[in-house]
Amino acid sequence: MSGRKHKGRVFNQRGRLLLVGSVLGLCAVSLVARAAYVQLVNNAFYQRQGEARFLREVPIPTSRGMITDRNGEPVAVSTPVASIWVNPKELLLHPERIGELAQALTLSHEELTQRLAQKADKEFMYVRRRINPDQAQRVLDLKIPGVFSQREFRRYYPQGEALAHVLGFTNIDDQGQEGLELAFDEWLSGKPGAKKVIRDRKGAIVESIDLVRAAEPGRDLTLSIDRRIQFLAMRELRNAVTQNKAAGGSVVVMDVATGEVLAMANLPTYNPNAVGSASPDARRNRAVTDLVEPGSTMKPLTVAAALQAGVVTPETVFDTNPGYMAVGRYTIRDVPRNNGVLTTTGVITRSSNIGSAKIAALMPDRVFYDSVRQFGYGQLPGSGFPGESAGVVPVPGTPNWYGSTKTTMSYGYGLNVTPLQMAQAFATLGNGGQLVSPTFIRGQSADERTVRQVVDREVANQVVQMMQTVVTNGGAKQAGILGYHVAGKTGTARKAGPGGYVRGRYNSLFAGLVPASNPRFATVIVINDPQGSSYYGGLVAAPVFHHVMEGALRLMDVPPDNIDAWLAAQADGKLGHSASVLPAAPDPALVPDAGAELDAVLPQALPEGAIP
Repeated sequence: MSGRKHKGRVFNQRGRLLLVGSVLGLCAVSLVARAAYVQLVNNAFYQRQGEARFLREVPIPTSRGMITDRNGEPVAVSTPVASIWVNPKELLLHPERIGELAQALTLSHEELTQRLAQKADKEFMYVRRRINPDQAQRVLDLKIPGVFSQREFRRYYPQGEALAHVLGFTNIDDQGQEGLELAFDEWLSGKPGAKKVIRDRKGAIVESIDLVRAAEPGRDLTLSIDRRIQFLAMRELRNAVTQNKAAGGSVVVMDVATGEVLAMANLPTYNPNAVGSASPDARRNRAVTDLVEPGSTMKPLTVAAALQAGVVTPETVFDTNPGYMAVGRYTIRDVPRNNGVLTTTGVITRSSNIGSAKIAALMPDRVFYDSVRQFGYGQLPGSGFPGESAGVVPVPGTPNWYGSTKTTMSYGYGLNVTPLQMAQAFATLGNGGQLVSPTFIRGQSADERTVRQVVDREVANQVVQMMQTVVTNGGAKQAGILGYHVAGKTGTARKAGPGGYVRGRYNSLFAGLVPASNPRFATVIVINDPQGSSYYGGLVAAPVFHHVMEGALRLMDVPPDNIDAWLAAQADGKLGHSASVLPAAPDPALVPDAGAELDAVLPQALPEGAIP
């Protein structure tokens, strides 16, 4: 009997065993089939799902390229730092440890808790960026759940304030924000790498699996700047600003032949290692962005234009009597006195506004304008520095060109330029009339820059010789350097305000070349709003030129070109420390007065009997 009765029912034991066996067999087959499907057919999908939970691609940080001065001295370097980050989801599971983390990082417990709550659904949040690696390790040693460290780099500027405006700075992500750091950000940045790692459930890396992409460090950058000359420029600019109670100033030193900027200093300045405390005004590179009216430093360019046009020679005579001249409703004056009859050279020596106006009158408007433009005024210098200004030069035939525009431009009013543009223009004169656009990079190919002949070499040399008389016989004797011929021009320009020119407010300027026989350096100094005992360019800005260039000539081993003066000083026992003493201040009667430039642009009644 295949079954047995059980309380009226037939119990089929064999059938039940077969049923159970069949079900179990089907389950086994299903499991095997599923395993085969997972392992063989659709294994890629499940592999990706598993990796998504434990396998991560993490970045490999790379250092930013180093910036050095022309002699290889570091001026911007990247140092390794660490950043602390947390997994908010995990850390919030241990609220009793949040206070411990806040204390270790000197953070507010309430603020950290609030930030974590805002990121409660995230797995990543920075807590403190760019701290000392030792401090980061001490935090990790606390073994707080969900707290990790990430290696990064921080920019450091050894020269501090001295080079702040040239270099600029980087942000917290090590990206250039201003200055050359911004201009060459792509060159300096490099490319971060990447690697695959396995993390455990707490987020800690337990194994590195594969290198996805190797990190490429940033490329180094060699500047044209000489940090020694830069230090001299900043020191002497600070001394001049302090002594003359000025609002600020700028110094630009250029290599005449190459156009390389050897130094560029500005005040006010800031510490690039602590940018957060600096105002936007202090961060501005005034030598490149700020416009000034060049004042009498314009006169050598006016003379160069006239010589090139063939309308004057160095000996052409100009009668500046009686010391004033009417131009429309304006009166041009020579101050402090009537200069009488002057040669073209004398116009430069005595800084005669009337002489400059008469020279400009000999040229058609367009010829004069084109010459000014050829010297780089009204055009971007092409240095590549972010935010460089083109300046403002009125164009003949436009509403900005008035009947007196050419006249006032001839002695430096009615146009606006930057200190860098002025340095470029004077370097052009010192370079035999050839303009080379400025650069902040050492050895940059001339093919990458503007090079053009502005005036003939003979014309440029004649103007340089004329400018020597400003230092020997004119108002810039304090720019003189023992053993060297110096060529230069002073300027004292009234500052413009919202309602016109402001009395008692000036820019004191000096632009010069040294050694004058074969110029090596072109240097421009602008002192903004001196409020001391003097405001003349020859007394405020020229001494800065003397001190900076005296040191630069020595540092760069430039041989003297005025041996006779050197031997005479040696015979008189004036060498040694006394060689650095400034020449005696010139006779005030020889110093061009700022009022000469002011009076030339303000309407005034002509004296009785004057011819309009």
